[in-house]
Parts: sequence; C-alpha cells; structure tokens
Amino acid sequence: MLTHKQIWSAIDALAERHGMTPSGLAKAAGLDPTTFNPSKRMAADGKAGNKLRWPSTESLSKILEATGATLDTFMALARDRSAKLPAPHVPVIGFAEAGNQGFFDDGGFPAGQGWDEVAFAPPADPNAYALQVSGNSMEPVYRAGDIVVVSPAAQVRVGDRVVVKTHSGEVMVKVLTRRTTRRIELSSLNPDYPARQIELRDVAWIARIVWASQ
Repeated sequence: MLTHKQIWSAIDALAERHGMTPSGLAKAAGLDPTTFNPSKRMAADGKAGNKLRWPSTESLSKILEATGATLDTFMALARDRSAKLPAPHVPVIGFAEAGNQGFFDDGGFPAGQGWDEVAFAPPADPNAYALQVSGNSMEPVYRAGDIVVVSPAAQVRVGDRVVVKTHSGEVMVKVLTRRTTRRIELSSLNPDYPARQIELRDVAWIARIVWASQ
C-alpha cells in the first residue's frame, strides 16, 4: 500500500524528470497550476489539526497522459523516486522511406507497423517518432545518420528546427525562418545551401524537432 508521502513524492519525481515544477506539470496536464502545490497536500481541520489530502485519480490519469508515463512508471517512482527507468522508445523511419508515399497519414504520423525503435531522453510523447538524417544541409548540427525525434502535435514557431514533407513526397530537415498566410521560408544551417520558399498548398505537414542524437 502506498502512503500519502509516496504518492506526492512520485508526482514531484515525475515533474522533475520531465524538466518541470509540480505547477508546470499540472498546467501541462490541463489542471489548475496550484493542484500539486505543497499547500494543497494538507487540509486544515479544526478538530484534528492537519488532514491528509490525496490527489484525485483523474489528476493522476491526466499527468500520466501528459508525460506519456505508464502506471508502472508512476508506481516505481512512488516506491523509489530515484528509480532508474527505461527510456521511452519511438519508431524510426529512414529518410529514404520517409520520402515515399504510404509511410505517413495525413497528420504526419507514421503509418503501418514493423518499424525499428530508438530510445530517447526527453519527455515521452505518444505522438513522437524518429527520422534518420540524410545529406549535409544541416551540418554541423545534424549530420548524415543522426536521428531526430519529431512531434506532429507540438506547436511550430518561427526559429524552430523542423521536418517538412511536401505533397510531392520530399522530406527535409530545415529551420523555419518565416511563415506567412501563403508560404513558408526554410533555411539550412550549412551556408552552402540557399533558403527555400514553399507555398503552403504544397506542404503536406510540418513537425517540430524535439530531440536529436548528438
């Protein structure tokens, strides 16, 4: 049986492992930012002094969904907040495959099964997948053979490093330098490659890079 202290310790550990404060974890889960504050862990009781306050099963479910953690992971952290946990895995798609039709659905998610997998260190994202870099347009940061993890659900902003797929089947790793209502401008980190402008009608999807093997 888990104690009150163990449950709250696991929430703190889950937040810490995903680079967040308890307040940040609550916000990421769509909860009130104060949900996991220390002041919310005890309730004033005029007769018995302080009364233990437990997090709801709904709030626990939401933070597991927000972080991609499993119940087993949470239980392991409750027993030992320093427990060594397996890194999350995401499917890996080769760039040669990525450029072909049929490997992605309309939202930019990998279609089908049987992909290889790679472990990565950032917060688990159920929508994330990995692509293997080809070419040298993003050197010296990304070299041929490096693995980049992208999240189709992540918000894309100007300045982000992204993966773009066009309706013609081209897949590229670039920096989003400008975005208008009609087109996007992409640049390479390698100065030998000029900037490219692509009409939005020609873009199948664009996804932000959330991690890269270095």
